[in-house]
Amino acid sequence: MIELTGLASVADKRAGGFSLGMGQRLGLAAALLGDPHTLVLDEPVNGLDPEGVRWVREFVRHLAAEGRTVLLSSHLMSEMAQTADHVIVLGRGAVLADAALADLVRSWTSASVLVRSPDLSRLIEVLAPVGATATAVEPGAATLTGASATDIGEIAAQHGIPLHELTPRQGSLEDAYLALTDDVIEYKTKELV
Repeated sequence: MIELTGLASVADKRAGGFSLGMGQRLGLAAALLGDPHTLVLDEPVNGLDPEGVRWVREFVRHLAAEGRTVLLSSHLMSEMAQTADHVIVLGRGAVLADAALADLVRSWTSASVLVRSPDLSRLIEVLAPVGATATAVEPGAATLTGASATDIGEIAAQHGIPLHELTPRQGSLEDAYLALTDDVIEYKTKELV
């Protein structure tokens, strides 16, 4: 397990002198000693270098592919989005969500399309009948909801409206988490201007 977790070169050193990342690797090695069917890891990538983070991500996916259960606890939503298949969100001791990651993101966020056009006002006008709504981002750019990038592109082409950007955007796990926990956050920070 020491070799598997990348600690072979320091196997004869005292653990008390290990860095946080080396301690994380040692803890994972110890957790794997009994070849467990279920593995519970709390913030497993905390303190790891990028190579270690990638290795943990790939390793827990490998264990899950073997049919093992791997439970990860983490506040790093970007890391969970790359690692987890299923997410349970807790808030003040209650289960707020228990769903497949993709379903959770789809249910708690909205899709939009960033559009840039020199004729943005006309584009918004011709998209209104299909239910698209616009939020201005800056002059010549808006975020549109209610229509897909494909629909927007086709309608713009039909009306001869040039597009300089057409970028679909989907909410993230972090967005979904924040929407889910908005009412149960114990320590809420003030928004920055």
